Amino acid sequence: MRKRRAFTLIELLVVMAVIAILAGLLVPALGRARLKGQRAACLSNLREISRAFILYLNDHEDRFPDARDLKASLPGGYRPWSTWPPSDPRTGWGAIVFADDGADWRVWSCPAGESTPAGTAVQTVQAVSDATNAPVTRYWAWRFDRTNDLNDPTMLEDFWGKTTTQAVQGLQSTNDPTVGPIGGPVDVELVVDPYFPQTIPTVDPALSGRTVHAGGRSRAYLDGHVAFLKDVRTPW
Repeated sequence: MRKRRAFTLIELLVVMAVIAILAGLLVPALGRARLKGQRAACLSNLREISRAFILYLNDHEDRFPDARDLKASLPGGYRPWSTWPPSDPRTGWGAIVFADDGADWRVWSCPAGESTPAGTAVQTVQAVSDATNAPVTRYWAWRFDRTNDLNDPTMLEDFWGKTTTQAVQGLQSTNDPTVGPIGGPVDVELVVDPYFPQTIPTVDPALSGRTVHAGGRSRAYLDGHVAFLKDVRTPW
Protein backbone atom coordinates (compact mmCIF):
# COMPACT_ATOMS: atom_id res chain seq x y z
CA MET A 1 0.00 0.00 0.00
CA ARG A 2 1.18 3.48 -0.84
CA LYS A 3 1.77 5.81 2.06
CA ARG A 4 -0.15 9.14 1.92
CA ARG A 5 2.07 12.17 1.68
CA ALA A 6 1.24 15.02 4.14
CA PHE A 7 1.63 18.72 3.39
CA THR A 8 4.91 20.17 4.45
CA LEU A 9 5.11 23.32 6.53
CA ILE A 10 6.43 25.26 3.54
CA GLU A 11 3.52 24.13 1.38
CA LEU A 12 1.02 25.19 4.03
CA LEU A 13 2.69 28.59 4.30
CA VAL A 14 2.55 28.98 0.51
CA VAL A 15 -1.16 28.16 0.47
CA MET A 16 -1.83 30.60 3.29
CA ALA A 17 0.11 33.31 1.47
CA VAL A 18 -1.89 32.74 -1.71
CA ILE A 19 -5.16 32.95 0.25
CA ALA A 20 -4.01 36.18 1.90
CA ILE A 21 -3.12 37.71 -1.48
CA LEU A 22 -6.47 36.72 -2.96
CA ALA A 23 -8.29 38.15 0.06
CA GLY A 24 -6.31 41.36 -0.28
CA LEU A 25 -7.43 41.64 -3.87
CA LEU A 26 -11.03 40.63 -3.20
CA VAL A 27 -11.84 42.85 -0.21
CA PRO A 28 -11.22 46.18 -2.02
CA ALA A 29 -13.18 44.93 -5.01
CA LEU A 30 -16.10 44.03 -2.77
CA GLY A 31 -15.85 47.44 -1.13
CA ARG A 32 -15.96 49.20 -4.49
CA ALA A 33 -18.93 47.08 -5.54
CA ARG A 34 -20.75 48.01 -2.33
CA LEU A 35 -20.10 51.71 -2.89
CA LYS A 36 -21.30 51.50 -6.50
CA GLY A 37 -24.43 49.73 -5.29
CA GLN A 38 -25.11 52.50 -2.75
CA ARG A 39 -24.56 55.15 -5.41
CA ALA A 40 -26.99 53.37 -7.74
CA ALA A 41 -29.57 53.18 -4.95
CA CYS A 42 -29.09 56.89 -4.26
CA LEU A 43 -29.62 57.78 -7.92
CA SER A 44 -32.74 55.62 -7.94
CA ASN A 45 -34.06 57.54 -4.92
CA LEU A 46 -33.37 60.87 -6.57
CA ARG A 47 -35.03 59.73 -9.80
CA GLU A 48 -38.20 58.99 -7.83
CA ILE A 49 -38.00 62.38 -6.12
CA SER A 50 -37.50 64.20 -9.41
CA ARG A 51 -40.45 62.31 -10.90
CA ALA A 52 -42.58 63.33 -7.91
CA PHE A 53 -41.72 66.99 -8.51
CA ILE A 54 -42.84 66.67 -12.13
CA LEU A 55 -46.09 64.91 -11.18
CA TYR A 56 -46.82 67.61 -8.61
CA LEU A 57 -46.18 70.36 -11.17
CA ASN A 58 -48.48 68.65 -13.67
CA ASP A 59 -51.25 68.52 -11.09
CA HIS A 60 -50.82 72.10 -9.86
CA GLU A 61 -50.74 74.22 -13.03
CA ASP A 62 -46.95 73.99 -13.31
CA ARG A 63 -46.46 75.62 -9.92
CA PHE A 64 -44.16 74.49 -7.11
CA PRO A 65 -45.57 74.02 -3.61
CA ASP A 66 -45.28 76.79 -1.06
CA ALA A 67 -44.44 74.83 2.08
CA ARG A 68 -42.57 77.52 3.98
CA ASP A 69 -44.89 77.18 6.98
CA LEU A 70 -44.41 73.41 6.99
CA LYS A 71 -40.66 73.77 6.71
CA ALA A 72 -40.62 76.11 9.70
CA SER A 73 -42.82 73.81 11.80
CA LEU A 74 -40.79 70.60 11.45
CA PRO A 75 -38.69 69.38 14.41
CA GLY A 76 -36.04 72.00 15.13
CA GLY A 77 -37.81 74.51 12.90
CA TYR A 78 -35.98 76.51 10.26
CA ARG A 79 -32.31 76.58 11.19
CA PRO A 80 -29.94 78.60 9.02
CA TRP A 81 -26.46 77.64 10.18
CA SER A 82 -23.54 79.80 11.22
CA THR A 83 -21.37 77.10 9.62
CA TRP A 84 -21.98 75.43 6.25
CA PRO A 85 -24.63 75.37 4.89
CA PRO A 86 -25.55 79.05 5.40
CA SER A 87 -29.28 78.35 5.03
CA ASP A 88 -31.38 75.25 5.78
CA PRO A 89 -31.74 73.03 2.70
CA ARG A 90 -33.01 69.97 4.65
CA THR A 91 -35.94 68.21 3.02
CA GLY A 92 -38.29 66.92 5.69
CA TRP A 93 -41.03 69.04 4.12
CA GLY A 94 -40.55 67.24 0.78
CA ALA A 95 -41.19 63.79 2.22
CA ILE A 96 -44.55 65.09 3.45
CA VAL A 97 -45.61 67.17 0.43
CA PHE A 98 -44.69 64.58 -2.20
CA ALA A 99 -45.84 61.46 -0.37
CA ASP A 100 -48.88 61.18 -2.67
CA ASP A 101 -46.74 61.63 -5.78
CA GLY A 102 -44.66 58.49 -5.30
CA ALA A 103 -41.83 59.90 -3.18
CA ASP A 104 -42.57 58.71 0.35
CA TRP A 105 -40.06 58.99 3.17
CA ARG A 106 -38.11 55.88 2.15
CA VAL A 107 -36.59 57.56 -0.93
CA TRP A 108 -35.48 60.65 1.00
CA SER A 109 -32.52 58.93 2.66
CA CYS A 110 -29.51 57.55 0.78
CA PRO A 111 -28.37 54.15 2.14
CA ALA A 112 -24.78 55.39 2.35
CA GLY A 113 -25.86 58.43 4.34
CA GLU A 114 -26.88 56.33 7.31
CA SER A 115 -23.25 55.50 8.11
CA THR A 116 -21.26 58.55 6.97
CA PRO A 117 -20.40 61.77 8.84
CA ALA A 118 -22.02 63.91 6.13
CA GLY A 119 -25.19 61.82 6.12
CA THR A 120 -25.60 61.84 9.89
CA ALA A 121 -24.67 65.49 10.56
CA VAL A 122 -27.24 67.66 12.33
CA GLN A 123 -27.24 69.93 9.26
CA THR A 124 -28.41 66.96 7.18
CA VAL A 125 -30.84 64.82 9.15
CA GLN A 126 -34.42 66.00 9.57
CA ALA A 127 -37.35 64.09 11.04
CA VAL A 128 -40.76 64.43 9.41
CA SER A 129 -42.56 64.62 12.78
CA ASP A 130 -41.98 64.78 16.53
CA ALA A 131 -42.64 61.04 16.96
CA THR A 132 -39.79 59.12 18.57
CA ASN A 133 -39.46 56.75 15.61
CA ALA A 134 -40.30 59.31 12.92
CA PRO A 135 -38.71 58.75 9.49
CA VAL A 136 -35.83 61.08 8.64
CA THR A 137 -34.61 62.69 5.43
CA ARG A 138 -30.95 63.09 4.42
CA TYR A 139 -31.03 65.09 1.18
CA TRP A 140 -30.72 68.82 0.55
CA ALA A 141 -32.82 71.10 -1.68
CA TRP A 142 -31.13 74.48 -2.17
CA ARG A 143 -34.06 75.91 -4.12
CA PHE A 144 -36.25 75.46 -1.01
CA ASP A 145 -33.79 76.50 1.70
CA ARG A 146 -35.35 79.69 3.11
CA THR A 147 -38.64 80.80 4.68
CA ASN A 148 -38.36 84.53 3.95
CA ASP A 149 -41.10 86.64 2.37
CA LEU A 150 -41.32 85.86 -1.33
CA ASN A 151 -40.62 89.52 -2.17
CA ASP A 152 -37.29 89.38 -0.37
CA PRO A 153 -34.45 89.62 -2.93
CA THR A 154 -32.83 86.53 -1.42
CA MET A 155 -35.85 84.51 -2.58
CA LEU A 156 -35.01 84.89 -6.27
CA GLU A 157 -33.15 81.61 -5.94
CA ASP A 158 -35.96 79.87 -4.06
CA PHE A 159 -38.86 78.26 -5.93
CA TRP A 160 -41.69 78.32 -3.35
CA GLY A 161 -45.03 78.87 -5.13
CA LYS A 162 -43.45 79.79 -8.48
CA THR A 163 -44.11 78.38 -11.92
CA THR A 164 -41.19 76.59 -13.53
CA THR A 165 -40.69 79.53 -15.90
CA GLN A 166 -40.61 82.03 -13.02
CA ALA A 167 -38.27 79.79 -11.06
CA VAL A 168 -35.77 79.35 -13.88
CA GLN A 169 -35.85 83.03 -14.86
CA GLY A 170 -35.41 84.15 -11.25
CA LEU A 171 -32.45 81.83 -10.81
CA GLN A 172 -30.88 83.04 -14.04
CA SER A 173 -31.29 86.68 -13.01
CA THR A 174 -29.07 86.28 -9.94
CA ASN A 175 -25.97 85.32 -11.95
CA ASP A 176 -24.90 83.36 -8.89
CA PRO A 177 -21.50 81.79 -9.66
CA THR A 178 -22.15 79.00 -7.16
CA VAL A 179 -25.16 77.90 -9.21
CA GLY A 180 -23.43 77.87 -12.57
CA PRO A 181 -24.94 78.63 -15.98
CA ILE A 182 -28.68 77.91 -16.22
CA GLY A 183 -29.93 77.31 -19.73
CA GLY A 184 -33.20 75.71 -18.71
CA PRO A 185 -34.71 72.94 -16.53
CA VAL A 186 -31.95 70.54 -17.54
CA ASP A 187 -29.47 72.68 -15.56
CA VAL A 188 -31.66 73.27 -12.49
CA GLU A 189 -30.72 71.14 -9.50
CA LEU A 190 -33.64 70.23 -7.23
CA VAL A 191 -32.26 67.73 -4.72
CA VAL A 192 -28.68 66.76 -3.90
CA ASP A 193 -26.55 64.75 -1.47
CA PRO A 194 -25.32 66.81 1.50
CA TYR A 195 -21.74 67.99 1.06
CA PHE A 196 -19.21 70.04 3.02
CA PRO A 197 -16.53 71.53 0.71
CA GLN A 198 -13.07 71.65 2.21
CA THR A 199 -12.42 74.97 0.43
CA ILE A 200 -15.08 76.88 2.40
CA PRO A 201 -13.77 78.39 5.69
CA THR A 202 -17.10 78.14 7.52
CA VAL A 203 -17.33 74.36 7.16
CA ASP A 204 -17.12 72.50 10.46
CA PRO A 205 -13.56 71.04 10.60
CA ALA A 206 -15.00 67.65 11.55
CA LEU A 207 -16.99 67.65 8.29
CA SER A 208 -14.54 69.40 5.97
CA GLY A 209 -14.29 67.60 2.64
CA ARG A 210 -17.07 65.17 3.52
CA THR A 211 -19.99 64.03 1.43
CA VAL A 212 -22.14 60.90 1.34
CA HIS A 213 -20.38 59.46 -1.72
CA ALA A 214 -16.66 60.21 -1.54
CA GLY A 215 -15.39 62.28 -4.43
CA GLY A 216 -18.68 63.78 -5.55
CA ARG A 217 -22.44 63.85 -5.10
CA SER A 218 -25.65 62.67 -6.69
CA ARG A 219 -28.18 65.19 -8.02
CA ALA A 220 -31.76 65.28 -9.27
CA TYR A 221 -32.71 67.90 -11.87
CA LEU A 222 -35.90 69.70 -12.81
CA ASP A 223 -36.16 67.99 -16.20
CA GLY A 224 -36.21 64.56 -14.47
CA HIS A 225 -32.67 63.32 -15.07
CA VAL A 226 -30.20 62.41 -12.33
CA ALA A 227 -26.41 62.31 -12.32
CA PHE A 228 -23.37 61.77 -10.13
CA LEU A 229 -20.90 64.62 -10.46
CA LYS A 230 -17.32 64.52 -9.23
CA ASP A 231 -16.07 67.28 -6.95
CA VAL A 232 -12.46 67.56 -5.79
CA ARG A 233 -13.63 69.67 -2.83
CA THR A 234 -15.25 66.65 -1.19
CA PRO A 235 -12.78 63.76 -1.41
CA TRP A 236 -14.03 61.96 1.70
